[in-house]
Amino acid sequence: METRRLGGLNVSALGLGCMSMSQSYGAADRQESERTLNRALDLGYTFLDTASLYGVGHNESLIGEVLAPRRHEFILASKCGIVVKGDKRTVDCTPENVKKTCEESLRRLKTDVIDLYYLHRRDFNVPIEESVGALADLVVAGKIRYLGLSECSSITIRRAHAEHPICAVQSEYSLWTRNPESKVLDCCKELGIGFVPFSPLGRAFLTGAVTDMTALESNDMRQTMPRFMDENFRHNLKLLEQLREIAAANACTLAQLALAWVLAQDLDFVPIPGTKHMNYVEENAKALELSISDDDLKTAGRIFAGENVLGERYAKSHMISLDED
Repeated sequence: METRRLGGLNVSALGLGCMSMSQSYGAADRQESERTLNRALDLGYTFLDTASLYGVGHNESLIGEVLAPRRHEFILASKCGIVVKGDKRTVDCTPENVKKTCEESLRRLKTDVIDLYYLHRRDFNVPIEESVGALADLVVAGKIRYLGLSECSSITIRRAHAEHPICAVQSEYSLWTRNPESKVLDCCKELGIGFVPFSPLGRAFLTGAVTDMTALESNDMRQTMPRFMDENFRHNLKLLEQLREIAAANACTLAQLALAWVLAQDLDFVPIPGTKHMNYVEENAKALELSISDDDLKTAGRIFAGENVLGERYAKSHMISLDED
């Protein structure tokens, strides 16, 4: 697989988001997760993304248990800062929690060092400089190599980068989620920070696999997302039909077209489509082999541009915790 430069790291042009192997999108099969992780490395994926939050430690433990013998084959990214207390999620990016979480992650991942360690969300009760300072201490201690931020505004990115160089910023970005285009992408380009689009397949909506919400499990996170609800969902499905025509003309799947669009936006972008199925890891990798015309990619972009998509990407309770501009 071809590689791209992500800040100071050299990684595969596509990474693998591992969250769904532990939460959010229905039950996962352990054996299939193991096959998926190993197949990804066999295909040349060298950038794996997890977090302490995912499955409340389960996801990191899974990677540690399955891939410890192959640790030298991939760049490992994890995140700290979102904690679960009882039934509630909260953000805690105090220096004490950042360092404590890192130690726990290292044990679960069965590794001595995490290559890229993100603040999972901005903690509005803690100056970003203090949180980043704690990450910098972990670099000095040899426990992490590079620093990252997730879902942060350009103002926060600049303040953080002034405290310690930031390697990468991770934000949701896809055909139907363009929020980073406002200021974040320009900020990253100016500061030489890599950009990692998560959910580049629109939580499977852009693959065409989600057409009936009643088919999803009741605890599937998409059941609470406005884009997947009622009239919003029906409207957005009509947009998808237009995308299907472009995919058919290029003899590729909807997923491959959606990934090709993200990959074409900038050579510094390293999308991390998530999956818990081996066949999707294989399908996604083939997006790098496509030659889709600029006109077709621009048309795909226009279909989902601006206000064409209906519905917020998160429920209100999650939207208010985001640090956006």
